[in-house]
Amino acid sequence: MATIKDVALRAGVSVTTVSHVVNETRHVSVHGRERVERAIRELGYVPSAVARSLKSNTTCTLGMLIPNSSNPYFAEIVRVVEDRCFAAGYTLVLCNTDDEPRRQSVYLKVLAERRIDGLIVVSTGDDDSLVTQLHGLRMPTVLVDREIADPTCDLVETAHMQGGLLAVRHLLSLGHRRIGCIGGPAGVAPSEQRIEGWRMALAESGSAPAGDALLWRGGFTSQGGYEAMHAILRTEEAPSAVFVCNDLMAIGALRAAHETGIQVPDTLSIVGFDDIELSAYTSPPLTTVAQPKARIGALAVDMLLERVTGRRHEPRKVVLQPELVVRASTARRA
Repeated sequence: MATIKDVALRAGVSVTTVSHVVNETRHVSVHGRERVERAIRELGYVPSAVARSLKSNTTCTLGMLIPNSSNPYFAEIVRVVEDRCFAAGYTLVLCNTDDEPRRQSVYLKVLAERRIDGLIVVSTGDDDSLVTQLHGLRMPTVLVDREIADPTCDLVETAHMQGGLLAVRHLLSLGHRRIGCIGGPAGVAPSEQRIEGWRMALAESGSAPAGDALLWRGGFTSQGGYEAMHAILRTEEAPSAVFVCNDLMAIGALRAAHETGIQVPDTLSIVGFDDIELSAYTSPPLTTVAQPKARIGALAVDMLLERVTGRRHEPRKVVLQPELVVRASTARRA
């Protein structure tokens, strides 16, 4: 790999002159600049990003942690974040923590060593050390989707409880009264808030079950939703409708219903959460609560760059409203 000395030798100039051309730190004559640029092209020289960052104290690189790269919801947000970063002249380093606190901790150290300028975090569900780690990094951070007890971080998320209310009120309006719920992992804030919306809607209608008799857990995965729906359909008095706390689980639930010979929505209505792109292509197309993913991703980058560039210093919290998208997986109770 060519070095800055090789470029200087080929161009017949000093290393300092090459540095000034590459970093645009001082005027270089047109003739001298052309010789340096020609030498760079001929040798395929790539300036050291680390060396340049030490001088400028910025790398134009942002980091992002997500808990599950196989979940289309996160993939769709990452796509928006990546596009927004690229348009602003920043590159994105993406790390998948697989919802493991230890992996999250390791990746935070790796990103800090890479001298990233700022960080977007979708936290794991049970990492009490995250606040301490973020304080130690001393860099602008935006939390997405999952809030933690850190008043210094920015936050952008959806009103998850409101989304649960929308889903279950829709089912109640269709005449359903025995409405089950497939929640995500215990302790993960968005899941708990969506479940709370389910409880509140049932309490409003006077249909609340005793305790959590109609609550199952699916771990936010298709397999989890599939297994939970099979468990629901084995009960003596199965619900006529189920609110599923994310679309991946709802897709698994649809398959379980199909295998059991249960017609959706004729016998069983199902509502998901997230409105991932695939939800419009299930059979039947899935009624779901839409999160404004494009706004979430764009706001996360914009808020982070406000802090990175010093345009804002006080933390900011943005809670976006979800919307119900009615498709063919819900119908009036027979």
